[in-house]
Amino acid sequence: MKRFLLTLALILSVLSIQAADITNISNAFKGGNASSLSASMDKEVDMALPNSTKKCNSNEAIAQLNTFFSSNKPSGFTIVHHADKKESGFFVGKLSTGSGEYRVNVTYRSEENKAIIQSIRIE
Repeated sequence: MKRFLLTLALILSVLSIQAADITNISNAFKGGNASSLSASMDKEVDMALPNSTKKCNSNEAIAQLNTFFSSNKPSGFTIVHHADKKESGFFVGKLSTGSGEYRVNVTYRSEENKAIIQSIRIE
């Protein structure tokens, strides 16, 4: 029994170590601060905002998010679902703004326990 519990604890600790840290991304959505995501953006990002969908570089993605946040001031952000799988992951969140609630989907790849954003969809 001890061996089983030890093995289970070891497996869980290894899995938790491999998970990418998404705290800075979540905080950026909470505060409406897209500029803080510059280190978390991939070279190319698929962006889907209300009335706009395009593949763009990281600077354009940040500019689009800043424009979105200036029109829709965030008042809260909660993660509804989060999953990691090997070197990638995604999360779904609920973004509360002065103009309504939005569903946020972010996919990322994991690089040294850091989430590198590959796509953002706000609907």
